[in-house]
Amino acid sequence: MSDVLKAGRRPAKHAAYAPLRRSAACLGALLALAGCGSQPTQPAGPTPEDVQAKIVRLMPTTVKDRQAWAVDIQLAFEVQGIAPTNENICSVIAVTEQESTFQAEPPVPGLAKIARQEIDRRAARLHIPGFLVDAALRTESPNGKTYGDRLKAVRTERQLSDIFDDFIGIVPLGRQLFGSLNPVRTGGPMQVSIAFAESQARRYPYPVRGTLRDEVFTRRGGLYFGIAHLLGYEANYDRHLYRYADFNAGWYASRNAAFQAAVARLTKTKLALDGDLIIHGSTAAGQTERAVRTLGSRLGMSDAAIRRALVQGDQLEFEQTELYRQVFAMADKAAGKPLPRAALPGIRLESPKITRNLTTAWFANRVEERHKRCMARAR
Repeated sequence: MSDVLKAGRRPAKHAAYAPLRRSAACLGALLALAGCGSQPTQPAGPTPEDVQAKIVRLMPTTVKDRQAWAVDIQLAFEVQGIAPTNENICSVIAVTEQESTFQAEPPVPGLAKIARQEIDRRAARLHIPGFLVDAALRTESPNGKTYGDRLKAVRTERQLSDIFDDFIGIVPLGRQLFGSLNPVRTGGPMQVSIAFAESQARRYPYPVRGTLRDEVFTRRGGLYFGIAHLLGYEANYDRHLYRYADFNAGWYASRNAAFQAAVARLTKTKLALDGDLIIHGSTAAGQTERAVRTLGSRLGMSDAAIRRALVQGDQLEFEQTELYRQVFAMADKAAGKPLPRAALPGIRLESPKITRNLTTAWFANRVEERHKRCMARAR
């Protein structure tokens, strides 16, 4: 019964239909709800806390400050729009474990000796006498110690980077040896390229303390840029193994190495499967480009058209070029089967820090082993 009737007053003529209108409105609302209920509901995604808990669980038990690492990894995934799947999380864990054993500033054995040898090597190339180098290193640096003393005590790449920044900025010989470029080119827990981080500076979500180089040497910055380099690009790979190789050799190096293998098969030439399709920064044709040009008449492409396609080798769109499609169509036909569209690049790792004969393939396979152990923990 309506409130008006319960009050003992006679309702107005138009109010007599109020219960019917309310009933119709209720029925409409119920039908609307029923209609909504017939649509499939979207399951709620995991909360940040859920993702962090999973990351903690998947990390090796030896990692210190596991929750802090998990927070920075989860935030990097969220900001970059990367799905926090077991596969992706384990990839980040595997690379970080391989590169630094989860240390934001991993110590490098013998770094002081390595750094001094690099200085002497550059001085010899420029015909600078050793006594001038020694004199420059006796110069007092901004923290009151000489550069030589700081160099003898250096343990991490961040410390070395700071020394070189001062040395280049203050000592004339520093600029002569290194120009304006700090020779420390990678850093942080994932050993990401500082040049790559600088290319991504526009998207970096955190306030920069100092320089972007400084951010790379922090846990959050090193993880953010490392994850961007590892997972922040589209690739048609069927295994993360090839992303690990790309992490070491550059985006799409594995795809390009497979393309080089196809070109080598067609031209019967021996090519370095290094993923470099052109000589960057030069208009001269490199080994791969010269080999592809020999196929020009069969491809119906000019040297200029071939060049235009090859310069897209650092992009996903290279796979849509006529050159890429025709080369693989011809190579598949010659082989009598589809050839691989990804291959581990045959690159020898060269760095003053590396004292063994290591390759990109070695790096990718080591990370893959760690990834498998992580996925076993996920199961």
